[in-house]
Order: sequence, then structure tokens, then C-alpha cells
Amino acid sequence: MNHFTKLPAVLLLADGTVFYGKAAGKIGTTTGEICFNTGMTGYQEIFTDPSYFGQIMVATNAHIGNYGINTDEVESGNIQIAGLVCKNYNIAYSRKQANESIQDYFQEQNIVGISDIDTRQLVRHIRDKGAMNAIISSEISDIDQLKAKLAEAPDMDGLELSSQVSTKESYTFGDENAAYRVAVLDLGVKKNILRNFDDRDVYAKVYPAKTTFEEMEKDFAPSGYFISNGPGDPSAMPYAIDTVKKILTTDKPLFGICLGHQLLALANDIPTKKMFNGHRGLNHPVKNVIINHCEVTSQNHGFGVVPEAVRASDKVEITHVNLNDQSIEGIRVKNKNAFSVQYHPESSPGPHDSRYLFDDFIGMMKK
Repeated sequence: MNHFTKLPAVLLLADGTVFYGKAAGKIGTTTGEICFNTGMTGYQEIFTDPSYFGQIMVATNAHIGNYGINTDEVESGNIQIAGLVCKNYNIAYSRKQANESIQDYFQEQNIVGISDIDTRQLVRHIRDKGAMNAIISSEISDIDQLKAKLAEAPDMDGLELSSQVSTKESYTFGDENAAYRVAVLDLGVKKNILRNFDDRDVYAKVYPAKTTFEEMEKDFAPSGYFISNGPGDPSAMPYAIDTVKKILTTDKPLFGICLGHQLLALANDIPTKKMFNGHRGLNHPVKNVIINHCEVTSQNHGFGVVPEAVRASDKVEITHVNLNDQSIEGIRVKNKNAFSVQYHPESSPGPHDSRYLFDDFIGMMKK
């Protein structure tokens, strides 16, 4: 199969920048918003994270595929990224626990990628110019043809994607005799979030994105509500903002992660915005300003809450701040059992500094 990687491929960015490399995965063409993840491990979890739906992922680690693919290390049922860009695409792998190579995995799931390009140069370019759409092709080499195809790709700003990655049918996770029952609004939930709930004696029921508060309340009578992570623009999701507002009218505990954090802000009249580059990696320093404690966090988001609006709000208080850029990483609603964080405390992969947030949520339900 190694001969496959020698086929030429092209990466074209929306600003006209072109990179030439070699085909990785399926021969074909793909478009999406290009972004980069600075994590040094966990490529499989990144591929399968629904928050990356519609995005072409640039891996900053030099080697991708080197420890193969293990069917247990997934965050959802299939690969979610729109395409992969990497330096060294390793079809041969070294790990005994692996089930197959990255090439077999990508071919089975129809994923188009490009390797053998200078990812350092590419990341510096995106870092300076900001996130933008891109196209990868291993079947079309004509740049004008690629430009025409790229022009048809939708812009991430204003794009609602959660309903595309959410479960179609509700399902349960954990032991039905557990001490707590949590209704999970699935906007692209990661499996490791559900595992963290299961570890804490929670029986979760996961609902499709557009399920109403009334349906969840009547069907499951939960002790608390969880609003998940997911892809796309939170301001394009009035249905989810409405659900969060209705949960807040009860005093049932509510916990939001990532997109769930942005929706809790929107439900309290705090706007969100598209970030210049977003945060994607495993080592972002965040300060918990309530207990004056720093934690290293796993992050993955291209939108954020508007910091000035959070500071001006009389409805919420700031709980966490990003030490790199001072963006707002956590809020809690005043006089309500509701809080959220912008990062990923389940951190798979990543440091486990923030898993206490799951315990905080359990503590709220216990009360």
C-alpha cells in the first residue's frame, strides 16, 4: 500500500495560497474550514470528535498514523473531520493494540487527506491570516477548477451543524439504577463525556439536538441537564438557546461544555463571536478565578463568548479565564444552579486537571 502515498495532491486555501503534497486516505476532493490542533497525541480522538465536523484538520505533530488505529479510542461512531493535512503520514504502525492502519481507516470512511507538506509554514500562515475555507484534492490538479469548487463551500460563520451530527434517536448510557439521572442534549457529544458521567454514578439519556425541554422533562424526569459540545455557529441555533432558557426557569442543575458554554451565554443575552483562529490543543492554561487555581486544559473551539459582554452582564459571573489571551473560559449564572466551561474537562486526550467540574455538577444534583 505504500505506493499509494506517492500520488500527488493539492491543498488550496481561500486566500489563494497553494501547497503541493502527496495523497493520504481516499483519492478524491474535500472542502472545509482549515484549522490546526497543537496536540502531540490523540489523533484518533480528534478525527472522531463531532466538534470538528466540517473542518479540515492540520496536525502539528510531525507523525500521524504511527501508532495505528484502535477501535476503542473514538469519540463518536465515525470520522467527523472533513479532511486531514499532515507532514508524515505513517501507514506502518508500531502498537500491538492497534486494529488497522490509518490508510485502511481513512479508505473505509472515505476521508481525503494530504501529506508531505510543510505544516509549520502552513500553521504560521493560518495563525497570521486566520481560519478560512480550503480544498484538498488528489484527483484535480487544475487550480482554477479547484478555486471554483472552493467558492461553493459554505462559510462557518452562521452555519448550523449540530443537528447533522446529533443522534437521530435518543439512547441511554450507564446503569439505570444509578443515583443521578442526567438528560444530555446531544449537539455533538463526545463519548468520553458520557464515560465521565457513568464513572460518577450517573444514568444518562442522550437526546437529539432539537428535542424540547418539555419532552426531556416528561420522558426522563432528570436530576440535571447537560448541554454538550458540538460544531458550527452557536448563534445559528435558536432552538437550543430556547431549550437552555427553559431549563433555567426550573432550578435543576445545568452544566455546559464548549458549545454548551456558548449557548448558556446566549440564553443570558451574552453574544458569541467567531474567533480569529480558535483554540485547539491539549495545553491551554486556564485560571479558575473563584479558587485562584490554574489548570492545564484540552480545548477545541472556533467560536467564543464576547468578553466585554460577559463582564457587563448582571446575570452571570466569570469563573474561568484563559491565561494566554484572557478569553472567558467559564461562567456561572447568578442565583441559579447553572455553570459552563469553554474547554473540555473530560480531556481525552489531555490533562485531567479539570475533571473536578463533573464532581461539581454531581454536588449540585446531590443538594
